[in-house]
Amino acid sequence: MAHRNRLRSAWNRVGSGEVHRAPRKWQPWLADTGSLTQKIEQAIGQKLQVQVLRDCPQTLNSDESRYFHFRIRRCRVREVLLCANDIPLVMAHSVIPTASSSGSNHQILRLGKKPLGAVLFNQTRKHTKSKPPRDIARLDKGSELWKRYAKNNVALGSPLWARRTLYRLKGHPILVNEIFLPALLSYLKTK
Repeated sequence: MAHRNRLRSAWNRVGSGEVHRAPRKWQPWLADTGSLTQKIEQAIGQKLQVQVLRDCPQTLNSDESRYFHFRIRRCRVREVLLCANDIPLVMAHSVIPTASSSGSNHQILRLGKKPLGAVLFNQTRKHTKSKPPRDIARLDKGSELWKRYAKNNVALGSPLWARRTLYRLKGHPILVNEIFLPALLSYLKTK
């Protein structure tokens, strides 16, 4: 059923029921509200490695600008691969507005190979009771995120499924995009 995988737009809110248009095997991963790093580590029984692809100041792409209603110009972008035994399972693209990494949030600029979720889930649990907004998308070869990772020589299939979540770190927004690679499901089958 080809129509089953068509979403109304590139990104769709999880609460709108669009998650059910994703293949059944990806639905629990797309809808989960916890730490993706922790969920994968529990499923495979080992710690993930973080391979940093990029962590630098950058301008927002057009989709990110629209998401922030064109209010944010300066940000830091952190792109990583979450790997198990050097096999990339997830690609993450995090947008950290300059104001979100200042003051007491400055430690977010010094993560190195530590997963961003380690900071976000430690801090967000202390400061919020509500679930952060989460969107899902079906990415194909025409999407900006798909193209960005293809440049990093990551073997990508098409389509890929992704989720993005707007977290708040001490009140400041951080947009995290997580792209699920087919290797994740393959790796889970071996465990």
